[in-house]
Amino acid sequence: MRWPAAVLWDMDGTLVDTEPYWIATEYAMAEKYGGTWSDEHALNLVGNALLESGVYIRVHMGIELTPQEIVDELLDGVVERVRESVPWRPGARELLADLRANGVPCALVTMSWQRFVEPILAHLPEDTFATIVTGDRVEFGKPHPEPYLTAAAELGVAPEDCLAIEDSNTGAKSGVAAGCVVLCVPNHVPILEGERRVFRDTLVGITAADLAEL
Repeated sequence: MRWPAAVLWDMDGTLVDTEPYWIATEYAMAEKYGGTWSDEHALNLVGNALLESGVYIRVHMGIELTPQEIVDELLDGVVERVRESVPWRPGARELLADLRANGVPCALVTMSWQRFVEPILAHLPEDTFATIVTGDRVEFGKPHPEPYLTAAAELGVAPEDCLAIEDSNTGAKSGVAAGCVVLCVPNHVPILEGERRVFRDTLVGITAADLAEL
């Protein structure tokens, strides 16, 4: 059995299902500033870098805030919701624990920013992730390979020896472009079939040994 050199985890929609929190906050901003919004627009943002989302919201919501101001207000709203309740994805924490028990290092690779990640990490053992790559640490966000290349480099492993776990097509593109095999567990948006993409409906029941077989 050949274990992955590391497992690189997406966060939103993969480890936790915070997408409804983001969408609710987006609608609240539209109402607050007299803009317009839709579920279609909200789903177009899944997996994107936050500042890119800020630009999209400014244009399509039709509000006068800068992209940075939009991101800051979005983060305030979502962090407040996360502090009240962390919506874990089924099977995610169990798989993290099994990987830790088998000595497989994990990294968190998310386009969310550090101040959003912190309240979620507070609910996990301190040694859960050997490194954390957030959207405010990279120049190019997903679907660019930089986030996953950065995580692999910080772990001292080759990306082609790593397994990434993703819930969006944007994230899967990033992982594949970096050279990883990507375990795709679609959630709110579809993921296209493609090279080095393996699909599962859920993480429930998946073990570290199962990932080694992938």
